[in-house]
Amino acid sequence: MESCNQGWLLLVGILVTLSLPYSQAFWGTENKIQTSVFLSPKFVLGPGSVENRFYYNVDFPKGHIAVKSFDAEVIDEAGNPVPLHETYLHHWVVARYFVRKGVEISEFDDHAKFNRSDYISGRNSGICPNLVQFFGLGSETRKTSTHVPDPYGIELGNPAEIPAGFEEQWLLNIHAIDTRDVENKLGCTECRCDLYNVTVDAFGRPLRPDYKGGLLCCYDHTQCRVKHGFKGVRRTLYLRYVVKWVDMDRSVLPVKIYIFDITDTWKRTPNSTGSITEHQCKVEYDIEPCHATGLADDGCIDNRRISLDMPFGGYLIYGVAHQHSGGIGSALYREDGQLMCSSLPIYGEGEEPGNEAGYIVGMTTCYPQPGAIEISKGETLVLESNYSSIRHHTGVMGLFYILVADQLPKPMHTLHTVIQTHDSIMLLTILWAVVAVIAVAIRYRLKREGEDGYEAIGI
Repeated sequence: MESCNQGWLLLVGILVTLSLPYSQAFWGTENKIQTSVFLSPKFVLGPGSVENRFYYNVDFPKGHIAVKSFDAEVIDEAGNPVPLHETYLHHWVVARYFVRKGVEISEFDDHAKFNRSDYISGRNSGICPNLVQFFGLGSETRKTSTHVPDPYGIELGNPAEIPAGFEEQWLLNIHAIDTRDVENKLGCTECRCDLYNVTVDAFGRPLRPDYKGGLLCCYDHTQCRVKHGFKGVRRTLYLRYVVKWVDMDRSVLPVKIYIFDITDTWKRTPNSTGSITEHQCKVEYDIEPCHATGLADDGCIDNRRISLDMPFGGYLIYGVAHQHSGGIGSALYREDGQLMCSSLPIYGEGEEPGNEAGYIVGMTTCYPQPGAIEISKGETLVLESNYSSIRHHTGVMGLFYILVADQLPKPMHTLHTVIQTHDSIMLLTILWAVVAVIAVAIRYRLKREGEDGYEAIGI
């Protein structure tokens, strides 16, 4: 009877294994996922007003950790999500930095005043020098998957990476636009300069005559034009962000964050090295209407493609794009045209938060099987960004985030050869065959023991 119980336990164990996700079944999830919910400093908006500030030393999980996901949304004082047709979340970004111990930074202005030797950027691994964030999206944040698949994680808080005499901290940038009762909601969200009545940027520098809209016209405390005679109430808002992580140990494989930008001006030359210093990423661009460009026969699609030589190598495990209203998708290709990862916008169809009609409320993501897509150092990749050009759009973006791992997870023990030489369907077929054999053996043994006077347990 004891041997039957052992066989029964083995059968149950295999069934449980088969019910787990692929990565959990063979590499385990030894760490327990922890979750923390944080609030940004409060910001107050009235109809047409703009919040675009940098908050330093914001709350973030401490210690040597591996982040599994990061999600954010705008809420009111009661904790209710705020719809995009009331407050448009242009973007939010979270970046890491190192500051000398004893030095405090709290506001954007402080950053310009203190000694630069007290501050070191802890930027991501990407090739755009001005895109330093680790996390960040925009209006699409509520319906975009940001989970890092097992057994991977974004490693943070590694003592070996923190310069001596410094500590790791985090900054948060929130760019939100209140569009309640404005004259032109889309125009306000696209930061059209005429609607904001500005001719200089945040630093008082005159705007170019051909600059019609974008970040330079909707900086902090600017005002988009509201309907005549309207006087709305101001309200207090927060960015609520949720971080999920595990303690970093040998069971977690670190991944690096790379961000590409369709406006990158890099060009291959005989002396190109692909280093960060060769890249100039403008972040935003305009879409000219097809009726003005004579390209209506092309379906009124603005298609932009750039080629970039990779200064790194590794395995692609996740990808997602960031686009604004009018976006119809972005993709990453190999030079020969092979699709590596695509990300398409999800547009809302209603009024409730997360489904606002006319707004991008999500972006699809890609999760290649571990090892399926390898990027070679020096390889040329092609980034593509597509927008509808039926109408004029200002200040749109075409960013692409990817996570890359240096190594693949190692299968467990004797399953190593099976996993390396068969695809998942073949592996499951083999395991189910083993289960069937064990089940038959247990049934036969129980039947024999029942005939010998033991009480049989039905299967």
